[in-house]
Amino acid sequence: MSETAPLRVALIGYGFAGKTFHAPLIAATPGLELALIGSSDAAKVGADFPAAAVVADPLQAAVDPRADLIVIATPNHSHAPLARAALAAGKHVVVDKPFTLDLAQARELAALAQRHGRLLSVFQNRRWDSDYLGVKQAIESGRLGAIAHFESHIDRFRPQVRERWREQAGPGTGVWWDLGPHLADQALQLFGLPERVFASLAVQRDGAVVADWAHVVLEYPRLRAILHAGMLAAGGARRFVVHGDAGSVVKVQADPQEAQLLAGLIPGAPGWGEDSDPLQWFGPAEARHWPTPAGDQRRFYAAVRDAVAGRADNPVPPEQAVALMAVLEAAAESAAQGRALPLALSQSEREAADEARLRRAHLRSFSLAQS
Repeated sequence: MSETAPLRVALIGYGFAGKTFHAPLIAATPGLELALIGSSDAAKVGADFPAAAVVADPLQAAVDPRADLIVIATPNHSHAPLARAALAAGKHVVVDKPFTLDLAQARELAALAQRHGRLLSVFQNRRWDSDYLGVKQAIESGRLGAIAHFESHIDRFRPQVRERWREQAGPGTGVWWDLGPHLADQALQLFGLPERVFASLAVQRDGAVVADWAHVVLEYPRLRAILHAGMLAAGGARRFVVHGDAGSVVKVQADPQEAQLLAGLIPGAPGWGEDSDPLQWFGPAEARHWPTPAGDQRRFYAAVRDAVAGRADNPVPPEQAVALMAVLEAAAESAAQGRALPLALSQSEREAADEARLRRAHLRSFSLAQS
């Protein structure tokens, strides 16, 4: 790839995640070319991206010489083998969340990427959501004081079990593996790794065969971070609630980008990522509203592009992906055992994850100071 040539991308998987999120975001990011799509439905791909080549075999797509960067948006059980094949073929790789099915696979892929000298990243797109960015700003401003209580909800009303792999029995299915990676990643970005994890998972809907309700508590010395997802919340729930010793902040509505993508809005079009729902701040003697910053999930792919070119850090490095997998795995095991569990991470893995988080925070602060 030359200095001016676009980074050629192969997107493997053109189901909900590939069609709704990855393809539009890649296509709207300057410097990226959606050259190839791995899918068994050529007609579906051709209707949206007629210039892209279509490869039916996902393993063939993972090693195709026409691509520099492989994006894996397939069912969770296939993430590790496809990423393994792509890295071995000398490709840069982005894997949709969850990164892998377990901590052992996560460690294996991280080591493989290091051995081959290739970028390996995870699509934690909700780091660039308006609701999260607003709450992050509120916490970092210091106006809430020392944070003692943090709640993050993704609650929906879907009483009918749908015919899709995420809701069927199998490895990596159920609401915790679907939404937990978003909830947990945002909490880890804000507060770092917890001391212990306590979780409860349940099957609540008629006909459900995997957990469709999750309540997870990340335990820090003082702070408790509550992560919650459910499918029977007809009235919804407040997206974020944060309490500190100087005040509280509430974000009611969720980031609009998923709804905008489903409605066919092109990323970057007028109104993209704009959030009209303000942050609500409550102090000792007053309450006020703060505007919510706009979100833009294209920034993930722009950061990947720059990292491949050597101009920036990996936005979601393997060290963070391994640490997040430890949290996801600890929650699943905690629910099974009915007790809080520590993370199965070595001291060096904890330090690497913390260093990556703090480096990202430092770079962001420097960028804001320079702007």
